[in-house]
Amino acid sequence: MDWAARFQKLKTNRVIGRFYGLGLLVVMAAFFFAIFKVLTPNNFGSPENLFFYLQSSIIYSVGACGLYFIVVMGLFDFSIGANVVLSSIVGVVFSKSFGYAGLVLGCILCGALIGFLNGFLYIKLNIPSMIVTVGLMLIYESAAYYVAGGVKQMLDPSLQMFGRSPGNILLSFAAFFLTNFIIKHTRIGTYCYAIGSNEYTAKNMGIRVDRQKLIGFVLCHVFVGIMAVLSVSYGTSMTATTGMASMIRNFTPLMGTFFGLTFRKYGTAVPAIIIGEFIIAIIFNGFVALGAPTTVQNIVTGAALLAIVAFTARPQKGAIAK
Repeated sequence: MDWAARFQKLKTNRVIGRFYGLGLLVVMAAFFFAIFKVLTPNNFGSPENLFFYLQSSIIYSVGACGLYFIVVMGLFDFSIGANVVLSSIVGVVFSKSFGYAGLVLGCILCGALIGFLNGFLYIKLNIPSMIVTVGLMLIYESAAYYVAGGVKQMLDPSLQMFGRSPGNILLSFAAFFLTNFIIKHTRIGTYCYAIGSNEYTAKNMGIRVDRQKLIGFVLCHVFVGIMAVLSVSYGTSMTATTGMASMIRNFTPLMGTFFGLTFRKYGTAVPAIIIGEFIIAIIFNGFVALGAPTTVQNIVTGAALLAIVAFTARPQKGAIAK
């Protein structure tokens, strides 16, 4: 057996594969960090900067964990950003009467309701999830504008614990542990993978596919509700938007989900989401430190992420499935 074959066999080992996947992610993060540190040593990469990058990236990581439950089944949801806006506004409104309980439960329950509506309408209308959620995005944007009364909703300074350390880190990592538990230790995770692998076979196995997809949408938006708690606490306010302006909030969580899907074969989906979002934050803030125009940032960032996914997603025999 040649060295290439031996190395390939080692990577398919469950334990070694996980270390390999995590190592590859760390190397990628170090690579991009080194590039921007060399290019702009005074404006980028201090310990304080890195901690700032982490705190901003974990917000998107929570949303990416939610998206993972539906994207792994071959579905997509364009209403993520609208949910963040609407749930944040609902949470702020309830926080004025019920404090932290109103903020957290308002965001999460609003998110869960949106997830249920998305999944229910997707199943009943029997049309692609992208089309359903684009239409619902417009409805949720309008609802957010109505709930907010057309004015910016400010979160009281005494209720901003989840916008700074350690509150944001504790809430985020609780969401990460919950995601990992559901994926690895429950039927929900197993069924999500089965449906994503072959929906027809999953039905023949007795899996209630429509019910599982509904659960996936609800889970997705519960985590988006947690993302809303973190977002409005971090930004201290939320303004309702219309005309599909909320769509911009969809893509950063989706990029993290791509990392999770790519490194799923190593059994490191959730760590890949977290580190992947951190890599995205490094790239984005690196270009900010360089003073690059927004258009250049978007082009190079998109190209870099496509290259990462294309390079790491090459099919491999015996890949770890879960």
